[in-house]
Amino acid sequence: MIALVQRVRRARVSVQGEAIGEIGHGLLVLVCAEPADTEAQAQRLVDKLLKLRIFGDDAGKMNRSVQDVGGGLLIVSQFTLAADVSGGNRPSFTGAAPAAQGQALYETVLRVARERHPLVQAGRFGADMQIELINDGPVTIPMTIR
Repeated sequence: MIALVQRVRRARVSVQGEAIGEIGHGLLVLVCAEPADTEAQAQRLVDKLLKLRIFGDDAGKMNRSVQDVGGGLLIVSQFTLAADVSGGNRPSFTGAAPAAQGQALYETVLRVARERHPLVQAGRFGADMQIELINDGPVTIPMTIR
């Protein structure tokens, strides 16, 4: 699985002008499933997200996790993370999982995250979404879970 993790002061995802998910400080996580991905990888992604120490401690070092600081998770499906632009100017998305598999794995990520963390918001799989965020730092971390 591919994820792009952004530490945010706040973030919101909307569909057709209506906010469907919103958090204060925490992590905005864009998630893309690839064809070989499994539920075990989805669970490992959530484990990594919850333990990722990218929030400052009292000394200002990145030493705290989203759980340590009581932050939220806003998890949004994003198949374009699998874009391949090596062959020309138009991206190919053949590296992304087929829609049914991608949706199932995205829903697994959401289910596991909600079981393990009290504040989880989400986008809508396959929808035309708009995301607003204030990146904190900025801190943006790409992750690949194999």
